[in-house]
Amino acid sequence: MGFGHGTEGGAMEEDDTEIQRRVLEEAFGESSDDDGPACSAADPSLSRQPIWESVAGIKGLWLCRDFLWIKQQSLLLSAIEREGWFSDNSHNQAMRFGDLPEWATELARLVREAACFGEVSFEASRGSNSEDQDAEETCPLPLNLLWREPLFDQLIANVYEPGEGICAHVDLMRFEDGIAIVSLESACVMHFTQCKGGDGNAELQGEETSSMRIPILLSPGSLVLMSGEARYLWKHEINRKPGYQLWEGKEIHQKRRTSVTLRKLCKSPN
Repeated sequence: MGFGHGTEGGAMEEDDTEIQRRVLEEAFGESSDDDGPACSAADPSLSRQPIWESVAGIKGLWLCRDFLWIKQQSLLLSAIEREGWFSDNSHNQAMRFGDLPEWATELARLVREAACFGEVSFEASRGSNSEDQDAEETCPLPLNLLWREPLFDQLIANVYEPGEGICAHVDLMRFEDGIAIVSLESACVMHFTQCKGGDGNAELQGEETSSMRIPILLSPGSLVLMSGEARYLWKHEINRKPGYQLWEGKEIHQKRRTSVTLRKLCKSPN
């Protein structure tokens, strides 16, 4: 499993599996590359663990800026490229349901590990402090979601050229609570706007309260987790038109951006 090469023929299966194992150990467990200690997040003795920031004003929205190391980002991009989904320039989105590619299963495992073993830093949260946080809100993903099996069974991979983004929306109700978004290549600002109402069908209402917009900076290798209010009661969007991609007063230099969104389908009614 992982971001390594796929198999080609049964006779090569064992060799390729061993290669994948070594690639994963190198990328996630036992190497010492220039971009830092690439150890498993499950190891409590790590000198550096993923750091989670809760976003002030939006319950259930968490950001991990250092989710993937540079080498891990490169391996993930290579795995997506090998799928061949975007060889035709007319396609910029691919969806998969059910049994996900091995690299996506590995990515889901890393999301779970980061949520379990990452460090929560309320001080790093935008405008928040420990007094504003409920004691129970110390995990980036509620436990009933964190330990479901599988954690995710649907993915969307998107490739955005400079200037391309995504309109304000709430993910469809056909998906369960708990959504993960991994950003690669170009940094960007994602804006969150609160929906009016709150009946669980916010994406159908198309209404917003006042004009409050909360921005977060998605750097390459970052991970966003949305659950509860953040998932159902806030729209999120990425407007990459000139003048909208500003952070700390400066325009972000745009390059191609790739994102991977992981979700879980709701169970069909019996």
